[in-house]
Amino acid sequence: RAEPVVLLMFDLDGFKLYNDTFGHPAGDALLSRLGRALGDAVRPYGSAYRIGGDEFCVLLRCEPQRFETAIAAAEEALREDGGGFEVTSSWGRVLIPEEAAHPSAALQTADMRMYERKDSGRVSAGSQVEEALLQALEERQPELGRHVHSVAGLAIKVGQRLGLEPGELTLLHRASQLHDIGKMAIPDAILRKAGPLDTEERRFIERHTIFGERIIAAAPSLAPVAPIVRSSHERFDGTGYPDELAGDEIPLASRIVFACDAFYAITAERPYSPARSPAEAIEELRYCAGGQFDPAVVEAVCAELTAPVGAESEASRSALRGAGAGPALGRVTALGS
Repeated sequence: RAEPVVLLMFDLDGFKLYNDTFGHPAGDALLSRLGRALGDAVRPYGSAYRIGGDEFCVLLRCEPQRFETAIAAAEEALREDGGGFEVTSSWGRVLIPEEAAHPSAALQTADMRMYERKDSGRVSAGSQVEEALLQALEERQPELGRHVHSVAGLAIKVGQRLGLEPGELTLLHRASQLHDIGKMAIPDAILRKAGPLDTEERRFIERHTIFGERIIAAAPSLAPVAPIVRSSHERFDGTGYPDELAGDEIPLASRIVFACDAFYAITAERPYSPARSPAEAIEELRYCAGGQFDPAVVEAVCAELTAPVGAESEASRSALRGAGAGPALGRVTALGS
């Protein structure tokens, strides 16, 4: 075409809560209203489509100087509020053919940008809830609070090495910060026990990922983090908990958190086990790759921790100093919490 075309991808924010609160028939009616409003709003500039669920897209075929006006009109059309609810939208755009020459590439790029915008819009609410939960965790067990910050610093660097997108890194960071939040529901007598856990105690503490999922899922802004936390102790060979997932069935973010958490567990000083060196921890991670841990994740962790002096990240330097070592969790090959 002689003139550029803009593809816009929209995803509704707040629709799930509306659906859960008012019921599916009301949700269907809302989608119909918003869809009609979107079609009317963009008719002077292009055409609108419902892709499925609460996702819509728009193709703008107008003069470039009218793009911003058209986008504002579309964004306003996908907005409705009332007593106790507010539904808005997040969007991403791609310029065709300059930024994407193929339809699938255009859809993928617009979708990625839409989720990046959605994540940035959640920052305020999500960050506030996250900070409140972390503060509660630190008040109960300060060393556990320091531990999760250390795990998060290393996890982000590992995620970058593995090529995670910005939106995925946001979820990874929050999951690594909150992966131990379920331990707030574990009695101190078990959590601080100076010795091995018996069968019943271990069965109870293995529920901390489920407790964590429930706590996090109660905040809509953190809902995407909940399944990552639930799976943060699944083993690559399928013998982990709580669902005995294996391999790629386990979210990649969960596999990253698990390996980073284990590194700090090994290098921590515990009542019944002395801290081991970072080198020993790296050796242990590699020994358990393919069984307990994803081999690709292990190699990314080890690469980050052994980066040459002057090239390593702050996460690497902190890890190799043993900073922020976490609570007693046992030898990697027998981690139960």
